[in-house]
Amino acid sequence: MAPPEPEVFDVVIFGASGFTGKYVIREALKFLNSSSTSPLRSLAVAGRSRDRVAAALRWAAAPAPPPEDVPILAADTSDPASLAALAARARVVLSCAGPFRLHGHAVAAACAAAGADCLDISGEPEFMERVEAELHEPAARTGSLIVSACGFDSVPAELGFLFHSRQWEPPSALVSVEAYVYLQSTKRIVGNIGTYESAVLGVANAAQLQALRRSRPRRPRPNIPGPPPPKGSLIEGQNPLGMWAMKLPSADTVVLKRTLSTLTEHPEGLPGAEETPEYAEHRKKFWSSVKPAHFGVKIASRSLMMLVRFIFTGIFIGLLANFSFGRSLLLKYPEFFSAGMFRRAGPTEEEVKSASFKMWFVGHGYSNVDSSLELGRSKPDKEVITKVSGPEVGYITTPIVLVQCALVLLSQRANLPKGGVYTPGAVFGPTDLRQRLQENGLSFEVNATRAMH
Repeated sequence: MAPPEPEVFDVVIFGASGFTGKYVIREALKFLNSSSTSPLRSLAVAGRSRDRVAAALRWAAAPAPPPEDVPILAADTSDPASLAALAARARVVLSCAGPFRLHGHAVAAACAAAGADCLDISGEPEFMERVEAELHEPAARTGSLIVSACGFDSVPAELGFLFHSRQWEPPSALVSVEAYVYLQSTKRIVGNIGTYESAVLGVANAAQLQALRRSRPRRPRPNIPGPPPPKGSLIEGQNPLGMWAMKLPSADTVVLKRTLSTLTEHPEGLPGAEETPEYAEHRKKFWSSVKPAHFGVKIASRSLMMLVRFIFTGIFIGLLANFSFGRSLLLKYPEFFSAGMFRRAGPTEEEVKSASFKMWFVGHGYSNVDSSLELGRSKPDKEVITKVSGPEVGYITTPIVLVQCALVLLSQRANLPKGGVYTPGAVFGPTDLRQRLQENGLSFEVNATRAMH
């Protein structure tokens, strides 16, 4: 007798024992066989160490005992055979092991080869663009859908931008959007150490990202009315929010630009593998209501001191990350070099629960684009402010977003592209992901619309 085929799981969480991974398990367990309508019927958790993954599963299930029907799979990014075996047993892999430039590519490549879908929580532009350059065609052939940045980077920014853009109904036209990220906590804000490590490695490898971009064909630029907005200063004391703000070299900007390029190439969006006529019509209508715009991200704070800490962290990383000794210092003493904003131990459960975020989208454009004939000389005369808000970004919002993206894949796969490497906005924009996020703790709202003089 032939041995039985190994079970294929709806979702496999890889990197399950990491800081974020254990919160992703906790979020996923809420939806495992939770109702007759939940598409998540089977789940496995995976990582290098079975013991550490088992401990993470116990933590995530507490105070209940860990479910017996969630197996633990051993897999390691340095062992391609283990990743191939894992991808062969998954419909969707949730990749949580960062920094992604070190661990992410092998996972995405295994999924592309096996035809499994892969969602990750990376916010690392070089990793994301390299995966797109090297794996898009293999993934398209096997029907593997690979989507990076399915966490706080960059779904709130992407869906927030799409929500904002759709408020500008003709004849009005959007020109630019600034997103202001405001993190708040009743205790201290402690960043995800993976974000800090990714920033250090990103600066260290900035030249490789530039070389990669130069080696690839230029993608079409979207057509945006009017002149681009002025550059502005690094730190801003005057804005519609009445806060201090500082420009942020954010992955959100890079990811949204890729989405808008995709929309320029496919004005009706990406057709689904076997989409229903109703969904095809909805998709075309959705994308026709989205207009591209210049986009930037700023970190906002009521305290100038908070921004000064960010600047000093940026200076330290900029000065030291390009030397191996400097990098080892940065990675060994994150608390010192970030003035306490990042620490290796991570935040406590109380610190996580006490934190939240708000992200305002301040859009400027023309109230009547047809009557502004000389757009090159006319200034925008309309402002719209929308807001996305939610719980702590790294350990609560990111798992919520990642798990909801997985549930959309499981329940609506035929309506989504057959395979390839895409951004979250390009894949999930027309789906019900925004409604799902609103039902699970995030909110999207219009704050103000006014004429500018």
